[in-house]
Amino acid sequence: MIAEPNAAGSCRKENAVHDETVPESAVQNASCVSNGNLKTPRQKRKVREQCENIRRSSSSNRRVSQLQNGEVVEAVTLFEVVSMGKQAMQSVVDDWVEAYKQDRDVALLDLINFFIQCSGCQGMVTAEMFQSLRKKDVMRKMTETFDEETGLQYKKFMVYPWILTVTWPVDMDNEDYPLIRTGPYWKKFKTNFCEFIAVLVQQCQCSILYDSYLMDTIISLLTGLADSMVRAFRHTSTLAAMKLLTAVVSVHLNLDVNKHNAQRLYEVEKKRISGKRTNYRLDQLEKKRKEYEQKLLEIKNMMNAIFKGTFLNRYRDVIPEIRATCIEEIGSWIKTYPDTFLNDSYLKYIGWMLYDKQAEVRLKCLLGLQGIYSRKELVSRMDLFTSRFKDRIVSMPLDKDHEVAVQAMKLLMLMSQNCEDVLSTEDCETLYQFVYTTHRPLAVAAGEFLYKRLLSHEGDEEVQPKGGKFGASTDQLKRLICFVLESKLHKHVAYLIDSLWDWAGTFLKDWECMTSLLLKNREEDEEALSDAHESALIEIILATVREAAEGHPPVGRGAAKKILSAKEKKTQLEDCTKVTEHFIIVLPQLLAKYSTDAQKVANLLQIPQYYDLDVYSTGHLEKHLDALLKEVKDIVAKHCDMSVLEASSRTYYILCSEEIAIYNQVDCARTQLIDELIGQFNLLLDGFWQKEDGFCADAGEISRMHFALRRVAAFHNAHDLTKWNLYDKTVKLLVFEVEHGSLPVLMILPALQCTYFSLLWQLAAVSENSPKETLFALRRELRRFSQICMCFLHHKEKDVREKAFMILCDWLLILSHQDSNNNEEAVGLLDYLPSKSLQEKLLLFIQEHVFMEEKDESKDLAEEEESKDESCKLDDLHKKRSLLAAYCKLIVYNVVEMTAAAEIYKYYVKTYNDFGDIIKETLSKTRQNNKIQSAKTLILCLQQLFQTHAESQDSRTGVDFSSASFTNMKELARRFSLTFGWDQVKSRESVAMIHKEGIEFAFQGATGVDGKCFPPNLSFLLIISEFSNRLLKPDKRLVYAYLQRYVAEPLPCKGEEWQPLISYRNSLLATEDEESSVLGSPGEWSPVGSSKTSSLKRKLSNGSLPETSQAEAASQAPGLQGASQLASAAGKSRKRLKSREMHWQEHLPFLCPGGLGRRYCKDEIKTEDVSEEGQDVDVDVVGADQDS
Repeated sequence: MIAEPNAAGSCRKENAVHDETVPESAVQNASCVSNGNLKTPRQKRKVREQCENIRRSSSSNRRVSQLQNGEVVEAVTLFEVVSMGKQAMQSVVDDWVEAYKQDRDVALLDLINFFIQCSGCQGMVTAEMFQSLRKKDVMRKMTETFDEETGLQYKKFMVYPWILTVTWPVDMDNEDYPLIRTGPYWKKFKTNFCEFIAVLVQQCQCSILYDSYLMDTIISLLTGLADSMVRAFRHTSTLAAMKLLTAVVSVHLNLDVNKHNAQRLYEVEKKRISGKRTNYRLDQLEKKRKEYEQKLLEIKNMMNAIFKGTFLNRYRDVIPEIRATCIEEIGSWIKTYPDTFLNDSYLKYIGWMLYDKQAEVRLKCLLGLQGIYSRKELVSRMDLFTSRFKDRIVSMPLDKDHEVAVQAMKLLMLMSQNCEDVLSTEDCETLYQFVYTTHRPLAVAAGEFLYKRLLSHEGDEEVQPKGGKFGASTDQLKRLICFVLESKLHKHVAYLIDSLWDWAGTFLKDWECMTSLLLKNREEDEEALSDAHESALIEIILATVREAAEGHPPVGRGAAKKILSAKEKKTQLEDCTKVTEHFIIVLPQLLAKYSTDAQKVANLLQIPQYYDLDVYSTGHLEKHLDALLKEVKDIVAKHCDMSVLEASSRTYYILCSEEIAIYNQVDCARTQLIDELIGQFNLLLDGFWQKEDGFCADAGEISRMHFALRRVAAFHNAHDLTKWNLYDKTVKLLVFEVEHGSLPVLMILPALQCTYFSLLWQLAAVSENSPKETLFALRRELRRFSQICMCFLHHKEKDVREKAFMILCDWLLILSHQDSNNNEEAVGLLDYLPSKSLQEKLLLFIQEHVFMEEKDESKDLAEEEESKDESCKLDDLHKKRSLLAAYCKLIVYNVVEMTAAAEIYKYYVKTYNDFGDIIKETLSKTRQNNKIQSAKTLILCLQQLFQTHAESQDSRTGVDFSSASFTNMKELARRFSLTFGWDQVKSRESVAMIHKEGIEFAFQGATGVDGKCFPPNLSFLLIISEFSNRLLKPDKRLVYAYLQRYVAEPLPCKGEEWQPLISYRNSLLATEDEESSVLGSPGEWSPVGSSKTSSLKRKLSNGSLPETSQAEAASQAPGLQGASQLASAAGKSRKRLKSREMHWQEHLPFLCPGGLGRRYCKDEIKTEDVSEEGQDVDVDVVGADQDS
């Protein structure tokens, strides 16, 4: 047995909990009963032998075997039996109960040792009798402390009738215990642990549970451990205490039922006629009833002891897992035994913890409340709680944790169903809007709320006779249409339908009802829809068809396509067939009715892409195909809106699949349509060329030419029109514009688009057998088109400039990454990378059109800008974002040099709201491509900004650190630092490169004629100091050593001009133990002594350091001599650093020039983990006012 600890340590307060961990140790398990005052080694050895005998005898009845790596492992303790889980828990508990009946002290000590081992502590447990000590002495010995001499941790506390002392060695490297370990084995252990406690109480409820010894001891043990400053003890004992109380509550419930039954039998027996009544029977029932009352009183005392001793102290613990356990169990108690626990005295704890900072705790609160609000008989007793915390619950669907938000919405659904008028109209309207959120589980929960609250009414079936066979669906559809229009988010109908799909799939698939409403004549039928309602209904139809045919959420909701089960695939096929059979007949009628409405037609024309096209031939429905093609052809002739033309073009593309039987029929119709379009275009074009004045045509001719070009461009996008030789005609128009500049914009834009599509189709047609003459001709045309786009970058019209830029960016990306069907010769001939001048033009275009406001236009159009509609501003922003994204793709795919991104990064903070996501994604992608080059780009950006700032400052006054531009630079550097994330090992090379480049830049020009002068860029060190917290501690040493290379000898550091150097040096050494000795006073330059500094500089400048002994290295770092005395405690911390230090020169060769450079850094960092003992303090983690 280990010697008794020194009791001089002061007692800890109840809630002053420090977060430490109890790791495993190699010390043998033991559970010893002793006097506690043994001093001689002989006495200690004797007691240890007695403990071994007790342990072997007490556990002989539950030995189990388990094969592990071919060896037989015997489980000889409760902990091993329960953790292995090879025996039924019932038999394990029965064996322990039998052992308890034979010798309760030995059995209880075995159980105590079980709880200690479950905490991850494999130390020794000793016990001394309470009666042998005076009361004052007992209070003095209730302590928990760490003995620095032996390196052991002590925990001494009262477990009546003993005073237990738990002793274990401290291992700083092992920071886990069974309850927080990962993997299926430890997950099963936690389940077995909780099951053991429940079964133990269940098996003891008819016998030893009320012996005033077992439960008193267990409760005293768990309460004492729950007050420990060691996290493992606190967590394990709190979980055990909460599960114990849950089991006791079940016993209390059973006793209460038995008591009421006995009371009823007693009343029945008492009412009998005196002649038939027996006093013996009455006496037996009365005795039984009093026995139940006595047991209930004891159980209630146990419940109060656990609740007050553990729950009240730990529900606000600093560890979120402990708080979550407490809240989860109190919710279970309220549901299991509401007569006792369903009152405001207990509900307030759940309400308070709704404000907890950890999502896990908030989630347990919501789950517990769901169990209560789901039972109508309990809701009436929660009026005060509901009124107090309703606003908090209504706000929780906005929680940053997705699961908390989902469960909050489900709870509000239960409250809406079971609590009358608890949610106001404003509350409901706010909750309805969550159907548009991108997180699908939350949107589906909100969809259930919307459907049951607004769309689904109990009287829908009764309305059916009035509206015919579609009465109920018609009313639901009208309510849904009204909601779509009132929400003013009609462009996101697909998200609304996806949210409602799981709950309203039946009426959302009633396409017959929907189309019947659309086909009603507004003049003849009073129930016909208005124009706005028809538009909304068509959008709903399109969204439902898409959802049924594709079976996965819309874009932006869900990371990937949903994997459908066999049943879901079958349903999907059935729905797709149903859609096809219905709309094949109805769609031509709808197109004919709405042929003049561009928006409705554009949506209706998207439906055929979800058809099962084989139905046309198998169902002999070719006549309906002819009707569809006729309507589409008429629509193309009537409309010039690009959305309608592109939808028509895509419809032909979908129907012209060579694998299906209707291909020839559709291809013939498509060819006929294109012939007509090209013929119209040629006639108009010939008329233009024949004019003597060139393109000085009237507005009508320009408009007709514009429409013809748009129709051709829309079809050229999806169909290969090379055989019609459009390229020569459109490129002639563009060349004419470049030479004369008199073409109207309405003709330039579609002509540019047509030319681009023509070249893409020619490029796609390149094959292995393509002759060289064709490849050279194509190459010549590619270069020619690129030159045309470059010329258009300076066009007088903004729309032309932007269109040319977008096409040029896509064009460069395609040409630099095309494979030409594995034809290497074609790839070599057609490959095209932008020149330096073109890269500069592209970058200048982005700066002028995205980041720089147009001053001239802003002055002339100031009033117009003020009156501009919000949608116009959003359209302008969308155009700018598209331009920036197109250019950033060139950077990411290495089409232009990565250093060009430095100009983009300058605007990261200034334009964060508008373009921050694009710039951040560009930074992330370039870092994945090349970490070092990406880091150099970041530092280049900061250097350029610093030089601009320095040039704007007065050379006599120096750099103004308080100026807005310098503050913005520091903020930009801080934002760059945040993009590296928390994985310092992954980003160590990038961050080190930033420091290296920054130091070199800061000391540029430091050497003058006299051999030294003040570095003009020294204040740049303040900028790169923002990256110091991203360095690993060993790397901080290397960066500091690299900084010392630029110091020739000790220099006076007096004056504000040297403050950046001092601040930067402090940021590198702020966490080191020798900080005070290194930093010294502000007036001293050399942090480690002049001789050492000059010596170190010479060694680094030579590229390596000579080998020295460990004693010499220690003499260079005198601050470590005291730390070396902690060798026993720090041994494993040093081992942990070895593998990390072995890779310093491999990963950071540009900072670590020699072998001893690493040793010097390593010796100074060996004991950092030991010197920094962070202890968590029990803080208030609840944001609610708990006095209410």
